[in-house]
Amino acid sequence: MSGAQPGTEPSLADTLPAVDFNFNDLRERMAQFTLRFDEFIERGRKRVLEERNAFRMSLADVEEQKRQRNQAISQFQSKTSNHAHAIAKEAQEKEEMQDAIESLSNQKEEHLARRDQVKAEIASVQVTVRQRREAQLAHQRSLDAQARQNAPELRFWETCLGMRIEGTGVDDQLKFVFVSLDERDPERECWFELQMGGRENEVAATKPRLDRDEVDGAQDKLNGSGDLAGFLKAMRSMFIATVRRT
Repeated sequence: MSGAQPGTEPSLADTLPAVDFNFNDLRERMAQFTLRFDEFIERGRKRVLEERNAFRMSLADVEEQKRQRNQAISQFQSKTSNHAHAIAKEAQEKEEMQDAIESLSNQKEEHLARRDQVKAEIASVQVTVRQRREAQLAHQRSLDAQARQNAPELRFWETCLGMRIEGTGVDDQLKFVFVSLDERDPERECWFELQMGGRENEVAATKPRLDRDEVDGAQDKLNGSGDLAGFLKAMRSMFIATVRRT
């Protein structure tokens, strides 16, 4: 044979017939099998995932149904409790209404018994109101007389000492304004408001702010003597002292 070396005997393998095992076809079939096997595995994995997702969704539906049932039970229990509370409240209101009716009946009897006493009290109050009105009218007449008495002096203060009187928009209250008290600022105004509607005159406000004790002292003198000119002079002096200190 052509494969034997000269001077050597042919081997048994050389004498065997040549066999074609077709390894290429085997490899191709194995590759196809592997591909089909991978596809099978992939389909199985997808099916497992789908079944697991379906199970989870089913479990979530079960949990949601359980939650809804629990919620419905809770709502029913709440309605039952509210209904019982409403019944108890109605019974209590009924009892309270009966008590109120009985109390009103008793009050009606008491009011009827006190009717004559109330009428007498009303008559007494009417007498007191009439007396107070007469006293107020007498006080107003006294104030008017005092104003007429002080009118010439007021005109003197207005013309000679740079003071004017203004209304404040409040009944029985006047505003007394002084000018030319501050040498540094002749246009600066100092004023106070005097409430004259009560039994006694009262300084309601000042600008600039004055010592309250001094104001109360001048106010007491005015109420005691009725000397409005002296009161204005005292207030002017307080304003001058305050302006000089600032």
